[in-house]
Amino acid sequence: MPKDTMPLPTTNAFGATINHHLKTSLGKDPANASAYDWRVALSLAVRDHVVDPWFDSTRATYAAKGKRVYYLSMEFLIGRLIEDVTTNLGLEDIAAAAMAALGQDYHALVATEPDAALGNGGLGRLAACFLDSLSTLGIPAYGYGIRYEHGLFAQHFQDGRQIETAEGWLKEQHVWEFERPEVRYHIGFGGHVDDQNGKATWHPAETVIAQAYDTPVVGWQARWVNTLRLWAALPTVLFDLAAFNRGDYIGASVPEALARTLSRVLYPDDTTNEGKALRLKQEYFFTAASLQDLLRRFLSEGFAIHTLADHVAIQLNDTHPALAGPELIRLLVDHHGLEIDAAIMLARDCLGYTNHTLLPEALERWHEDMFRHILPRHHQIICHIHDQTVAANGTHILEHGSVKMGELAFVMAHKVNGVSALHTELVKQTVFADLHRAYPDRIINQTNGITPRRWLHGANPALSRLITDTIGDVWISDLEQLKGLEPHIADPAFQAAFGVAKRDNKARLADWLKDRDGAILNPDAMFDIQIKRIHEYKRQLLNILETIALWNDMRDDPNACWTPRVKIFGGKAAPGYAMAKSIIYLINSVARTINADPVTRDWLQVVYPENYNVSMAEMLIPACDLSEQISTAGKEASGTGNMKLSLNGALTIGTLDGANVEIRDHVGADNFYLFGLSADQVRARRNEPDHARRAIGDSPRLTRVLGQIANGVFSNGDAVFGDILGMLYDHDYFLVTADFDEYFDMQRAIDQDYKDQGTWVRKAALNTARMGWFSSDRTIAGYARDIWGAKSLL
Repeated sequence: MPKDTMPLPTTNAFGATINHHLKTSLGKDPANASAYDWRVALSLAVRDHVVDPWFDSTRATYAAKGKRVYYLSMEFLIGRLIEDVTTNLGLEDIAAAAMAALGQDYHALVATEPDAALGNGGLGRLAACFLDSLSTLGIPAYGYGIRYEHGLFAQHFQDGRQIETAEGWLKEQHVWEFERPEVRYHIGFGGHVDDQNGKATWHPAETVIAQAYDTPVVGWQARWVNTLRLWAALPTVLFDLAAFNRGDYIGASVPEALARTLSRVLYPDDTTNEGKALRLKQEYFFTAASLQDLLRRFLSEGFAIHTLADHVAIQLNDTHPALAGPELIRLLVDHHGLEIDAAIMLARDCLGYTNHTLLPEALERWHEDMFRHILPRHHQIICHIHDQTVAANGTHILEHGSVKMGELAFVMAHKVNGVSALHTELVKQTVFADLHRAYPDRIINQTNGITPRRWLHGANPALSRLITDTIGDVWISDLEQLKGLEPHIADPAFQAAFGVAKRDNKARLADWLKDRDGAILNPDAMFDIQIKRIHEYKRQLLNILETIALWNDMRDDPNACWTPRVKIFGGKAAPGYAMAKSIIYLINSVARTINADPVTRDWLQVVYPENYNVSMAEMLIPACDLSEQISTAGKEASGTGNMKLSLNGALTIGTLDGANVEIRDHVGADNFYLFGLSADQVRARRNEPDHARRAIGDSPRLTRVLGQIANGVFSNGDAVFGDILGMLYDHDYFLVTADFDEYFDMQRAIDQDYKDQGTWVRKAALNTARMGWFSSDRTIAGYARDIWGAKSLL
């Protein structure tokens, strides 16, 4: 068994290790070392303390001969790792003191570490939280994904418009990973299938190599360490020497370039056929490599193939790894001799599927002709599964020339889970209604959670210290202990300390944004924050329209006692999502106008820092007063940003959507600002003819705002937002117009509440005290119990 705690080094000993790595690993002496050199040396010194518990955990897993969890995800948004790892090791103070003794600023060095560009938003951040909790709970697990060279993209604004450039996080050494050149698998595409004597043999037309890179994932106090294994794509023929010698220097490198395309970019633009084909290949690439790897590990322990489900639990994070079903069947049938129906049953016993969306367009579909061309053997297998499913319950996986990956994932999983109570019920009623009727026990709920190690203890040290000083530090591994804060919240001294912690975080954010972007913010203003992927259903548009209306009211009555407010947006739009990009342009255009207005700039500012990522979130979340969770009811599966913000003492303005419902239940209706139509009302309103035009006509404020946008008030007199205006007037599927007036009125009530800081701080502290249920440790314990049948080895 791993040791309960690992012995910590002295400050001097740790400093000596840093110096050792500086010299032997980087070839630098201290006098000539750069900040990069010192950071890498520090990282390697920290990593040294990870390896032994990592090995101990691996040995304990093999000795137990129990079940491993394999979590397949296109995204793992792990962020910076120095602080995360030192926190879980208990090395923060030692590392900071050692660097100070060496004449270096620990916190300044940590801030230069690049974010690992391995995700987009909530899906990837959730996966990272789950890995943290799997390790903290001591459940043997691997995370499997792709080692993207460039990740999603780096977001920049040019005249207010989003432009995308390649993310360069791997241009320097990524010291947390261990390259595994011996762990390689051949992954095929295309070709044809021979059927002889009832046995199918797939002959791919092209193959690439998947090579493993391992990153240890340290649990709290390093009592257990799991592994994140990411796959990089390499060519089977590295370099065409004959072509080079013919003078075709570019052609000589084509095999390498084509292979590496698979692991270059997260979510390549799929508005072209080439982009669609690349995304399908990416999904098969990492899924196939992961399944080959876990089967190799399983068989190396001498288990019989028919016992696979006793030792292996595979969780599909969304539909991206849905090919795990047909790929596992292919391996069991073509390589291990099982009959196909027995293989389907065995694969289903291993597989679980997490649904993250109610948006039909987000439940992937692939053109059947393209799918058959790229994965001919898998198409055969899916045809067999389809025929079985149609015969059993009439549900189609192949329909209208498409392969429906949501339905495939559902029928190939023994459990399908939603990620909030409301979302799970809507999954049953909408996207999988027919399948739910056929398999009424298959869909269950596992409400998402977040790791308190990263999102409170690490990101918000001021609040973490206050909590620990008040109730001790057990809350870091048992977040439900936060309820012990409630008796202290009435204490004026506690309230004052809570308010000081929030004010300090706001001042820290203001300093950071001033240095980064030149923005001058008032830390005593309300910090009103909406940080998430830019999408119509998340309704950043509603937020910016309300901002314009507030600006109008301030200009109309400049002598009123306005509550100062800073509106902060953060998030990226998909490169091919034109409407989302228009919304970004509108936000930046409005910000430029409002921030330059001498009448209102002391009361209202709009800030949109570019390239939102985990590290930015760690600055924004502790500083937030008001959390914007304003999605159209019935569209957000869960959300985890809502949990992080509330846990850190922000009050929420939100709809009854996703996990907002459960957050409101836990923190109390008096400590949550509810507005907007319910999911049932949303569905009914959409069926009303001209609902958008009627809502606009009934709202003088909204009519005025839309007129200003149409007349170019925020765009130098040019009419550039016709797409937004046309959408709002003509159909407004996400009901921005219907919810506008109630949203505006609730914001003005919030203005008044914020003026009474004593009451506001008490409500904020109650949010923190009552958010313990939203720990990802609770979520993972639920998966282990209800889906995986996995046990802790601690």
